[in-house]
Amino acid sequence: MSYKYIAIEREYGSGGTEIARRLAEECKIKCFGQEILEEVSKEMGVSVEDIQKSEESVTNSLLYTLFAIGQIQSGNLAVLSKEVKLFVAEQEFIRKSALKGPAVYLGHCAAEALSDFDVIKVYIRCSDKDIKAKRITRDYGVASDQCEAVRKRFDNKRSKYYYANTAKKWDNLSNYDMVLDSATLGIDGCVAALKGLV
Repeated sequence: MSYKYIAIEREYGSGGTEIARRLAEECKIKCFGQEILEEVSKEMGVSVEDIQKSEESVTNSLLYTLFAIGQIQSGNLAVLSKEVKLFVAEQEFIRKSALKGPAVYLGHCAAEALSDFDVIKVYIRCSDKDIKAKRITRDYGVASDQCEAVRKRFDNKRSKYYYANTAKKWDNLSNYDMVLDSATLGIDGCVAALKGLV
C-alpha cells in the first residue's frame, strides 16, 4: 500500500530530519518541518524564536491538555493560551498544505492534523548512543561534553509538546505505524524503507 503523507516524529540525534529531507527529495515531494514554524510566524506576526520558546514552555498537565483539546474541538479558541493558539495555527497549516499534494512532515504532531488523510505515522530512533552523540556533534555543532544534556533537553521538549497537544506519550511506540532504528538501518536504509511506502 502507498501513502500520500508521512508524519515523522524523531529522537534528537536520530537523523530523522536528514531522512525526511532526503526522502522528500528522492520522491520529489514537499517536506515540512521548520517551514511550519516559518509559515505560522508570518501568519501570526510572531517570530520563529518566540514560537520555539512557546513550544518549550507548554505544560504537561493532563487536565490542561484535556481542557485545551475540548476547547479546540468546540471551536472556542478565545479562552486558550498563546501556546495552544500557535499549535492550532500549526495544525491548520499542515492540513492546508496537505491539500496541495503529497508531503513529508517532521514533528509538530502532524499525524494528529492529518488524521483524516492517508497518512503513515513514523517514529525514528537511534539505539546507539555513540552514533547519536557523533551526529549531534557533527550536525548541530554541540560540544561532545554537552551532547547528552542537549539531547535530553530536546527530547524532553518534544515529549512535553506532543503530550500537551495529543494527551499521548511521544515515545510510546504503539502510537506509530512504523518504528525505524537509524543505528541499525542507517540513514540510507531508513530512506529506502520509507520510499517504498510513498
